[in-house]
Amino acid sequence: MAEKKRVLLIGSGGIGTITALNLELSGECAVTAVLRSNYNAVKENGFQIDAADYGKFKSWRPSQVLNRDGEKKEKEEYDYVICTTKNTPDVPPPTLPLVDLIRPAVTPGHSVIVLIQNGINIEKPVVAAFPRNVVLSGISCMGANELRPGVILQNEPDLLGIAPEFVRLYNAAGKAKCSYDPDLQHERWRKLLYNCVWNPIAALTNCDTGRLRLVGLSEGYADVDPVVSLVRPAMKEVIAVAASVGVTLDPGLIEGVVEADELEVFCVPSMLQDARKGRPMEVETILGEVTRTADRNGVPVPVIKVLYVLLKAKQWWNFEANGLIDLQASVEKRKRKLEEGK
Repeated sequence: MAEKKRVLLIGSGGIGTITALNLELSGECAVTAVLRSNYNAVKENGFQIDAADYGKFKSWRPSQVLNRDGEKKEKEEYDYVICTTKNTPDVPPPTLPLVDLIRPAVTPGHSVIVLIQNGINIEKPVVAAFPRNVVLSGISCMGANELRPGVILQNEPDLLGIAPEFVRLYNAAGKAKCSYDPDLQHERWRKLLYNCVWNPIAALTNCDTGRLRLVGLSEGYADVDPVVSLVRPAMKEVIAVAASVGVTLDPGLIEGVVEADELEVFCVPSMLQDARKGRPMEVETILGEVTRTADRNGVPVPVIKVLYVLLKAKQWWNFEANGLIDLQASVEKRKRKLEEGK
């Protein structure tokens, strides 16, 4: 029997845990999962999983769980290092950038690094940091959330688009639908129609996508309908920026993305979930990269820029609330700046 692939998975929330479960069920992988806030709960009770594709599991654990980022056994080589963490490069220390987070676990010339994360241009810093390693980029369209530490709900199918090197392995359990996507950048930009628009608007207003579509129907709100004033215009801007880098998105996609979530579900996008829990949001890899790409290519994106600036302010507030910002030092810096301007 062939030796199992040794997999290190960093980011065992909803998506990551279902990814680990799928790979373990294949019988071809031994998964080591790096845990943070859910480590104690999982170490004691395992994962409690209710998965649309995989069924229900009580006290499930991968082959090994670690509570230290990037930890590996002496002389052990991981065949795959899979990253399903939120991609938040703007989080201040002591949080490590992704490349530093995975560096201790990557064996040069051997480990395949798999990025299952949102946003655009996410591969660039990883490729630069690990020039001797294969870096694969994938897009998950699965719906999975960690309801509380160690409790996972998967309520939408496990769909993964990725390079062909990983397709057979991820399909081996016979549960997921993993396919080779020859035009991954097109799919990344298509996903941005949702992530770059619904996510920030929901996070900034504390409204789910269902309620945001109902606002304009109330008396006195017709002229301030978020869908008319923000959602559709921002989606048009995403399409324009995509076109500037050679990616063509059909404008006809807009209405489908506007109505992507069933109204009565009152879907809470991931950024709103993070905002409500005081967690870092994926601001830079989504809105930041779109804004910078627009600036480089001379594409006006007034709505997205406003969303980006406001979301960065909200992100800063979350950092301060979590002790990542020295408020007094910031006050002194502001005072010095004002003095210098006199």
